[in-house]
Amino acid sequence: MGLFGRKRTSVGLDIGSGFVKIVEVDHSGDQPEVIRIAQRALLPDAIVEGEVMDPGLVSDTIRGLFEEAGLSGGIVVTAVGGHDVIIKKIEMDRMKESDARDVIRWEAEQHVPFDIKSVELDFQILDPDEEGLQMQVLLVAAKRELVDNKVSLLGEAGVSPSIIDVDAFALYNAFRHNYPEGSEGVVALVNIGHDVTNVNILEDGVPILTRDIPFGSRRLREDLQRERALTAEQAEEVVQGRESLPDLDQFVEASADEVAVGVERAAAFLMTQQSGEGLGRMYLSGGGARIPGMAEALAERMNVETQVMNPFERVPVRPDAADEVPVDETAPMLVLPLGLALRSS
Repeated sequence: MGLFGRKRTSVGLDIGSGFVKIVEVDHSGDQPEVIRIAQRALLPDAIVEGEVMDPGLVSDTIRGLFEEAGLSGGIVVTAVGGHDVIIKKIEMDRMKESDARDVIRWEAEQHVPFDIKSVELDFQILDPDEEGLQMQVLLVAAKRELVDNKVSLLGEAGVSPSIIDVDAFALYNAFRHNYPEGSEGVVALVNIGHDVTNVNILEDGVPILTRDIPFGSRRLREDLQRERALTAEQAEEVVQGRESLPDLDQFVEASADEVAVGVERAAAFLMTQQSGEGLGRMYLSGGGARIPGMAEALAERMNVETQVMNPFERVPVRPDAADEVPVDETAPMLVLPLGLALRSS
């Protein structure tokens, strides 16, 4: 699903609060193959909680990353997310997709808490082969200003989007390619970013609920600086697992508790709306998934099977794809751009 809509290769561009990341995928073979991975750090506070505070700096970083990666043409698949994006499972009278497209704006008015004139809409029929009078539809709405700002930022950087997707769907896209057996029941994809954690709840492989939690790995770094008098560099080394701290567990457990509360609230809301089935598994991604002990702390706190996603579990990577990026170390941060790059049309 994309708000804007078979190239041989496609480039996924993820503009996060801490890093800009690129993954290029070749679709010409029997299966997708990663042929290029690149990333570049953003200066602090260039993007805060998803809001671009310094567009010039961010666009310069994107442009520099493309030049460094040797990418020309500047056609990318990227995404929007955050509070200005609504994803909701709704029911509509059963009809053909072409007919649904004609009435979806009216349907959206009943479910979207934005001025319907100011949003971009898309939808997907979840049960197209059923015969009941009603059909299940996944509705997506994004404020047009959010989309326009993303297009403008990319234009300043000299790149152009072929598709603008939604963060939650890009994560799901990477998940279903790598963990096709993991979609049964209720599953949470939890992307712990620099400033914000995104929770994407799936039911039997269908993304039906997203929530943003105002917690990111930046919070843990700041706590370590404040409580243990570490420098920013020292805190970064601890969070990345390159240096040890005797009582790091207590900080990680507090962070995991904050994430867990957000996941539990999302899952509880789902149980009131759906069949009542509880959360079965969690898959972590993002830079925060690399925090030592985070997966274990979440699993214990929520009593749910939890693992860190590997975006390359079933998507091969060419040996020369990432000369400057330690793929094994940064893999959880590359889930989103891989999910975008897997979109070939």
